[in-house]
Parts: sequence; structure tokens; C-alpha cells
Amino acid sequence: MTDKLIIFDTTLRDGEQSPGASMTRDEKLRIARQLERLRVDVIEAGFAASSNGDFECVRSIAAHIKESIVCSLARANDRDISRAAEALKPAARARIHTFIATSALHMEKKLRMTPDQVFEQARLSVRFARKLCDDVEFSPEDGYRSDPDFLCRVLETVIAEGATTINIPDTVGYAIPELYGQFLRHLRERIPNSDKAIWSVHCHNDLGMAVANSLAGVKLGGARQVECTINGLGERAGNCSLEEVVMAVRTRRDYFGLDVGIDTTQIVPASRMVSQTTGFVVQPNKAVVGANAFAHASGIHQDGVLKARDTYEIMRAEDVGWSANKIVLGKLSGRNAFKQRLQELGIEMESEAEINAAFARFKDLADRKSEIFDEDILALVGDESVTPDEEHYRLLALSQRSETGERPFAKVAFAMGGREFHTEAHGNGPVDASLKAIESQAKSGAELVLYSVNAITSGSTESQGEVTVRLQHGGRVVNGVGADPDIVVASAKAYLSALNKLHSKVDRVAAQG
Repeated sequence: MTDKLIIFDTTLRDGEQSPGASMTRDEKLRIARQLERLRVDVIEAGFAASSNGDFECVRSIAAHIKESIVCSLARANDRDISRAAEALKPAARARIHTFIATSALHMEKKLRMTPDQVFEQARLSVRFARKLCDDVEFSPEDGYRSDPDFLCRVLETVIAEGATTINIPDTVGYAIPELYGQFLRHLRERIPNSDKAIWSVHCHNDLGMAVANSLAGVKLGGARQVECTINGLGERAGNCSLEEVVMAVRTRRDYFGLDVGIDTTQIVPASRMVSQTTGFVVQPNKAVVGANAFAHASGIHQDGVLKARDTYEIMRAEDVGWSANKIVLGKLSGRNAFKQRLQELGIEMESEAEINAAFARFKDLADRKSEIFDEDILALVGDESVTPDEEHYRLLALSQRSETGERPFAKVAFAMGGREFHTEAHGNGPVDASLKAIESQAKSGAELVLYSVNAITSGSTESQGEVTVRLQHGGRVVNGVGADPDIVVASAKAYLSALNKLHSKVDRVAAQG
């Protein structure tokens, strides 16, 4: 066993399965580049066989990422595996991650296959994957609830067929740390060729123990790879949180005795990027990356920290990417300074025309806001992440009136499918009026299931507002995010962003957890 813990990030695959968290190709590529800056060992870029869009995302990431291993998920069949291999062709280092369910419940109710059929399909799929890629990971879906005897039989065989990583998912977040660690240890002790593969953990957070279970799998079970996501993003209650696992192993190296190759100063920038791209706001008391993670309100705590930081801080804020000096640019800043800051934030644009367009938006914002923060720049770029081909809806102008004793009223001009529409409506407030005005012409029929507002930067009424709108229609759930110093304008942008995602009709296929 190595003394290094491999960090396998699945934000772009399992994290994207959060309702409304689906991302465009450019958004996924931007996050992948930040993950590479973070020095993540493996980036699971997507599920290439699920849709043409996901195939293109995996292929684009494979072509641009040079340091991290790029991985694609694939069900245990030749079509999925071939599709994954095709998407990964441009990768400097590639991995195919294939899976099939092994619990009695899943085999009977979902797959409608016998254990012998599942065994044979697992064996043949790994054999086929190894012909196409030297690095093959195998996951028995719902592995923790599988019969240990059957699981040992399957895993011994797939290792013999060439699987280089064996992952044991707690797909439904059912595990308890001590029991999960023992489960992994017993598997490794019973399987004769277990030392021929690296063992991995993939835990969900349904009972709030994804990080604890993952760490137990490492310490008690001998796992040397942890599958996790930025901010713990993921379907249902989410996945194991990358930032928490990394900082736990680093802070308590005395206990774990393991090294991680992560550049921890890139953790907070990665957290911000994922949050602002998906619209999933990080709770203030979230460990490591929450706004209050290094805040001290108690007088006793403040006094202690002022005298000696380690009285109440076990980590340094700057070690995970928090910076006391957040102001970066203003209205007098030039194009070169703006371009340099984009690069520092991990934002790479394909052409000078894109940089010029982004700089023009920056100058417009600087005219309305005296101080521009990193969060503002990320929101500014993210707000324009939809390409012209994908932009079916676009805000042109908005005016609204809200007076005490009078019913709020809004006029909106927006483009829809190349045509310009002017519409107006009354509402319970200026935001309600604006969204009703848009819907009166868009006629999407979507249900608004979430509306949230978040200040991008704190401590000022001049802060940009970031609005997340979640729409549901025809079984699809999408998030739209909009940012602007005017919260009503930000709301309209967010609503139109969500409508663009509904209009794109990108197919998503639920996959292994």
C-alpha cells in the first residue's frame, strides 16, 4: 500500500446528478481546469454514453487536462465502455470506470438478472475495458449492501481480469463508519488477489456520515482512494466532501499517516466556482469552505485567537485559499490586469474576442460598483457562460415600479428564438412582476420550485446579488443563476438562464452512486 491517498473527484459526474446542477460543456471544462489546479489525482468528467452532450464534455476535458487522470463512467456493457474509450482518446492519462449492481435488491428489482448473470457481465466488461484502456476501475453498485460471499467472488474475478482499482460504494448512505471500515477490511482479507488493485471508497451522505465513512474505509479498511465532490455536491443529501476529507487527512496526519497531493490553497476558489456555476449555495457553517468556518464571534474565542491562533484554529484560513485581501480590480483597471486576474482564478478563454467581451462586461459592472471582488468576476463570467447557439432566451431591458400602497409593476424586453418581445405584468413584488411578465410570453409552463438570493460579497450594500431559480417541467429540474447589482435584474437573468437549460433538452441518465 502506498502512503499517498488518491483523491478522485466526481463533481462533474455524480455531483452533476443533483437536481438542477447540470452544467454546459464550457462550465464543466472551467471546473475541470480548476480541479487540475487543485491537483486532483482523478477527474471523473462524466458518463460518456449517457448523451451526445456528455460525450462531448468528456472528450473536451480529456483534450485539455494534462496532469490529472481523466475518467469516464460506463455501465458494464460493450457499448458504454466503447463510448467511454472513444471520448477519452485525447487524454494524456485515461481511466474507464465500469459498474454493475451486486446487491440482491438491485439485481432482482432493477437489473432483473441472476447473480450468475451479473458475475459474468462484470467479468466480461472488465476484460473488454482492459483491451481499450490500461487503467480500469470497477464498482459493484450498492456494494455495501451486497452479500459478502458473492461480492468476494465478483471482485476476485474482476481483479484477475485486470481491474486496477476496486471501489466499494455506499450508494444509499446506509453505512456506519466502524462497520463500513470492517466491511472493507474483511473483503481485502478474504480476496486472495486483493493486493493487485488499489481499493477505493465512495460514500453518500444520507445519514450525514459520508466523510466519516470514507475516512473509516481509509483507516480501518485500507482504502487508498477516496471518491468525493467539491462542497459535497451530489444527488439526494450529496457525496463525501473533498475539502473535508483532504483537510482531515492533512490536519490529522499523526493519525492517518497519509499524504495528499492536493494544493489546498485552491480549495476555496474551487468551492466558489462550483457554487456559482451550479447555484448551490454553500451554507455559512460548512466546514472548511463556509463563510463562518474561520469566524470567531465569542469574546473568549476572539481573545484566544489574538493571543495564539492555535487556541481555536486547527487550520489556517490562508492554507485553504481564504484571503483577507479580496479586492482585486476597479473601474480604472486595464485589460491586462483583468486578463491576468482571470488566469489567476483559473478562467481560460478560447479567444481574444471572448476576453474583450468579458472585459466590456467588467467595465460596465465597474461603472456601477466601485470595488470588484473575485466573486464578482466569477459571477460575471458564469453569467455569460451560455454560448450564442444555446442562448434561446436573453434579457434586453427591464424597468419596474414599486411604491408603498401600489401594486408593483414591471416591463421586460427579452429575446426569444431570435425575436424581440416586450411585455409587462403586475405582481406581489418587483421580482414576481418581472418573472410573470417573462412567462406571459415564454409560456414555458414550468413550475418554480426554488428562488434564492445570495450576496456574492459580504459587508456592503453595493454587493452584487446572485439569484438562483430552479424550474421543473416534464420531469426535468434545472437551475438558472443570474448576478447583478440590481436584484430584480439578477432575478430576470436567472429565470431566463433556467429557461435556456429547459430549452436545451440535454438528456441526463442517472448512474451509479
